[in-house]
Amino acid sequence: MKKLSSIIMIALAALAFQACKNKAKDSTASADSVNTVKDTSANAAATGGIAVDKDDAKFVVTAANDGMAEVNAGNLAQQKATNLRIKSFASMMVADHTKAGDELAAIAKSKNITLPAAPNADAQKMAADLGSKSGKDFDKAYVDGMVDGHKNAVKLFTDASNNCKDADLKAFATKTLPTLKMHLDSIMAIKASMK
Repeated sequence: MKKLSSIIMIALAALAFQACKNKAKDSTASADSVNTVKDTSANAAATGGIAVDKDDAKFVVTAANDGMAEVNAGNLAQQKATNLRIKSFASMMVADHTKAGDELAAIAKSKNITLPAAPNADAQKMAADLGSKSGKDFDKAYVDGMVDGHKNAVKLFTDASNNCKDADLKAFATKTLPTLKMHLDSIMAIKASMK
């Protein structure tokens, strides 16, 4: 059994090394891959397994990725936004999404779920595009991104609140959902005031 466990761990290390060399794979995809390998049925003894099913693990990875992207965009908006309401909203994004991210990380650790180390390639590209803008162009792009992002987040967390099989993750999604809806309402009001 120890020999099998060692062989599996070496194979996992090789996969992780290969993932690091593969530029096409971003941190989120790598986390999803690691979580898939942590199969709770066949490989649980060798990998430590994860304490949730694959759909719940996917929610955790997606939520963590999106939360990191919100914090990064919020930090950028605190520096570059010209509209004081946007700066205030960005400050709220950093505080609320950092708090939620820390709570999610603690749950993920208790369930042996691997989280992405950084936002995925799409989020990084959007951050770079946003960072290249200034003035009112920045404000508009940030607000538009926050509207889209929060619509997606409300959908993701509504689905998780209804469908997560793990009680802790379901409770986290249910508890976080009203804050995300409030964020969406706030950014929609800011967008309406900019017209």
